[in-house]
Amino acid sequence: MTKLSDWLQTTAARQNVTHDLTQTIATIAAACAEIAAILRTAPIEGLSGLAGATNVQGEAQKQLDVVSNDIFIKHLQQNPDISILVSEELNQALHFERETGAGRYAVACDPLDGSSNLDVNVTVGSIFSVLEAPSGVRDVELLQPGVRQLAAGYAAYGNSTSLVLTFGKSVAVFTLDAAGEFILTKDDVTIPSASAEYAINAARERFWDAATLAYVDESVAGETGPAGKRYNMRWVGSMVADIHRILMRGGIFLYPLDSETLAKGGRLRLLYEANPMALLVEAAGGKATTGLGRILEVMPANIHQRVPVILGSAEEVERIERHYAVLKAG
Repeated sequence: MTKLSDWLQTTAARQNVTHDLTQTIATIAAACAEIAAILRTAPIEGLSGLAGATNVQGEAQKQLDVVSNDIFIKHLQQNPDISILVSEELNQALHFERETGAGRYAVACDPLDGSSNLDVNVTVGSIFSVLEAPSGVRDVELLQPGVRQLAAGYAAYGNSTSLVLTFGKSVAVFTLDAAGEFILTKDDVTIPSASAEYAINAARERFWDAATLAYVDESVAGETGPAGKRYNMRWVGSMVADIHRILMRGGIFLYPLDSETLAKGGRLRLLYEANPMALLVEAAGGKATTGLGRILEVMPANIHQRVPVILGSAEEVERIERHYAVLKAG
């Protein structure tokens, strides 16, 4: 069995990844392992329900949103190579005070994605991205396109805890064992280029644009439609759960820009949701788009910027991109 620590050492040599970057990933993994342990007994400990506050997004915080954010802070501030945390649960970037000077990296994260599913025991997760933090960094310098990510990944807390990682060239999956170690269970993950599953919140159909409507209509038509095959629709309502399924067996995830999210620019956050998932999907051979362009090339305007997100199997993403091309031309 290959432990995460051994894999990081091997990968550092194979992919020219620096030691301090692998240690940054090890720090994040330790935070995820602690969150997994907390989640196992959260209902018993009374850590369910709302915290009585809202985050910068205007969303009601769950108690475990706050706990998970605190766990990330605790672990990251202990690593001198990490100088900044951008979190969904924090209004501003958090700068760690270092006696030895600023650390080299910034971490952007959603500490507990899908927390609305906590009380019904559905898979939730932590999403993270690692960026270079220039010396004397100002918050504006954190606004880097996703192509500049050094690493990204997520932890999926389900019937087992999976840690999914990329340094941009390949994707590996680890499973948390009973001793609290992450063990490699799948390496060089590849998303099938074709698929017959799509994930979208169908209750939002009245808000969709013409490209999304056309794509879904074709899929629903099945063998009798232009796609020429039968599709299944899957929607968990937890981005980590939906993307994990796509990484493992293919499919497409759609949270497009629609008439209700138009003023905000989209629903999902660029730095710590869209970018890390896009890096993972592309590293596994898939595609990731806003509908009008590559997610990883979007230049963020602020640390909590929202964007449309469409990603997954390459052929499916290309199919909806053709609908967007028609929409744009019209």
